[in-house]
Amino acid sequence: MIDITHKSSTLRSATAQAVVKVSKPETIEAIQNRTVPKGDVLEMAKAAGLLGVKKTPDLLPDCHPLPIEHASIEYKIDGLEVTILMHVKTIYKTGVEVEAMHGASVVALTMYDMLKPIDKGVEIHHIKLLEKKGGKSDFNNRFREDLRAAVVVCSDTISKGQKEDKAGKVIVSKLEDCGVKSERYVVIPDEVEAIQNEVKNAVDSQMDLIIFTGGTGLSKRDVTPEAIVPMLERDIPGIAEAVRNYGQERTPYSMLSRTLSGVIGETLILALPGSTNGARESMDALFPPLLHIFGVLKGARHD
Repeated sequence: MIDITHKSSTLRSATAQAVVKVSKPETIEAIQNRTVPKGDVLEMAKAAGLLGVKKTPDLLPDCHPLPIEHASIEYKIDGLEVTILMHVKTIYKTGVEVEAMHGASVVALTMYDMLKPIDKGVEIHHIKLLEKKGGKSDFNNRFREDLRAAVVVCSDTISKGQKEDKAGKVIVSKLEDCGVKSERYVVIPDEVEAIQNEVKNAVDSQMDLIIFTGGTGLSKRDVTPEAIVPMLERDIPGIAEAVRNYGQERTPYSMLSRTLSGVIGETLILALPGSTNGARESMDALFPPLLHIFGVLKGARHD
C-alpha cells in the first residue's frame, strides 16, 4: 500500500452512484410495493451496501483500512431506472472514493440478484464517483500564485562549513511543490542579532513568508525564539500547536520543540526545528493549508 504516514487526518467525504435498469414497469411496482419474492429489495440492498463500504479494504488489496464514520444510501426512481447514491464520510488520512463506489456497486448487485427471478432484463449502469471532498486536492488553485519566501538556516556548525544543510533544502523543495518561490536562502550562525536582521530584511523587502529552521531546541545556543518573539506584532499559536501535534504522533520528543509563528505586517514568520525530519514533518503538517493565511492577510487591507 502507498505510504500515507506523512498525511494529516481531515474530514473527507465522497458520493458515488450506480444505476439499476429494469426491463418492465411491473418490476418497479414490485420494488415499491415490497412484493419481490426474495424480500424488500431496497432495504436488503441498503444493508448489503453498508457492509460493502466497511469491507472494501478486505477485497481491494491497495485500499487502507479506515474508520467509516458515516454511510448513507439514497434511491431515486425514474421510469425503469433506480439510481443509487452512496454517501460516505471519515476523518482520516486518505479519502473514501473507492469505499463509496464499492458500496454503490454492492447495492446494485444485491438488487440485481433479488430481481433476476422476476426480470431477466435487469442491467447495471453508470457506476462512478460524483463528488469527493477533503484532502490536498481541495486546496489547489485557491491561493495567490505570486508568493515570495525566504528560508534561513540557523546553525553554528553549518555556517562554519562543518556540516551540510539538509533541513533548509527540504523546506525550499516543499515550498516549490506548493508554488511558492524561495527568493532567499541563507545560512547564519545561532546569533540573536543575525536572526533579527533576517527578519527585518524580510519585512523591509515585503517578503510574504520567512521560515527559520534550527535554534528551536533547549541548548544554550538555541536562541531563535528569543530573537523573534519580541519582534512579532501578533503570534499565531495554532500553527505551532499543529506542528507539535503532528510531530508528537511520530516521535515523543516533539513536545520539546519551541516552534513558533507570528506576523509582522503582512509577513508571516515561522521558526521550525533544525533536524531534517523535523523540518520535513513540520512542512508536511502545515502546507499547503497554511497558504490560506495570505488570502486573509492580503485581503484584510481591502476591508
